Amino acid sequence: MTRRIPSSAAMPAIMLGLFGLYTLEFGIVGILPDIVERFGVTVAQAGMLMGIFALIIAILGPFLVLISSRHDRKKVLVAALLGFSVCSALSAYAPNFSSLMALRIVPALLHPVFFSAAFAAAASLYPRERAAHAMAQAFVGTSFGLVLGVPATTWVAAHVSYEASFLFCSAATVIAGIGLMLMLPGQGRPVALSFGRQLAVLRKPALWLNIVATVLVFTAMFSVYSYAAEYLRSATGMDATTTSLVLLVFGIGGVSGNLLAGRLLGRNMVATTLLHPVALALAYGVLQVCGSANLASMTIIAVLWGATHTSGMLISQVWLTSEASEAPEFATSLFVSAGNGGVVLGSALGGSFINAYGVQGIVWCGLIFCLLSLAAIAAKVLLYPAPSGGAAAVN
Repeated sequence: MTRRIPSSAAMPAIMLGLFGLYTLEFGIVGILPDIVERFGVTVAQAGMLMGIFALIIAILGPFLVLISSRHDRKKVLVAALLGFSVCSALSAYAPNFSSLMALRIVPALLHPVFFSAAFAAAASLYPRERAAHAMAQAFVGTSFGLVLGVPATTWVAAHVSYEASFLFCSAATVIAGIGLMLMLPGQGRPVALSFGRQLAVLRKPALWLNIVATVLVFTAMFSVYSYAAEYLRSATGMDATTTSLVLLVFGIGGVSGNLLAGRLLGRNMVATTLLHPVALALAYGVLQVCGSANLASMTIIAVLWGATHTSGMLISQVWLTSEASEAPEFATSLFVSAGNGGVVLGSALGGSFINAYGVQGIVWCGLIFCLLSLAAIAAKVLLYPAPSGGAAAVN
């Protein structure tokens, strides 16, 4: 008699896939100095490896999600992971900077498709009343990719090789793909909302204010984070090994920040959202004034920075999607696009500030956008003081 595999057995593969996805997108931050040296490009040029990736997602994300929502979810997930794996493996041996940039295009196109389908598949593994639990589990993979992908690639590049840092991501995504192929129950073609019903949420002015706030928050975060490894080496004098350790502490702080943010959002979403840009600006101020090569002091700074940075992603997602709960998958794609729009602006403006003021300039860029994002959130609260609920979905 064949033993039936429980549907929830696919959850680790979904989590690993999300980890691999965000390691692919943001892991480039951890090896930015290696790329500058290997290909003879400027820091700002290397930073566009993430900027172009995010720009493609920002422009095409919602459209790609609308199209892919009509296809078998399991096939979409496995195909996307295969695409991630192949492109990561080829990136390890890219002969020049242009080819490395080109190899970012396909994963960028697949990113919003996989992200949306992964969360929908996670929800399908449990009864409807446990959907929130499923979403929270899937978000663990996203969180670990966001906060640990960078230090992991930095460590692998420093202790193994530059090529191995890409192959690490390739291995994670191919293992996740095999896991989904074997463990994920057949999904079939989902009965999706009509394009018209999903697009109708764009008529809400409050949603557009939330989108603007999300873009500004991500700009504040990634104008600094896109150049984190370069900042730690140039501004504080850390070597590669110490930099990877500090980024690992940053990741640990990020996990803690997400846990705290989840609780605070459940209690008061508006106050938590308003508080975030203030806390992030405080972290930047401490980094600017107290940053040094001293590992003990930088550990404290990295925890604060990591907690405020990473929690901004969860807070922004809840804030944006709270105004479009009637079309959750499309709302998620809007969050992904808005967030990546902020990544584009952040990496581009951070690079411009580096060119104009040196690597210390990225902190000032981050502070400016903390202020702008706070203004946008406050405007939404004043103009539309009763946002729809949404915190419960992530608690």
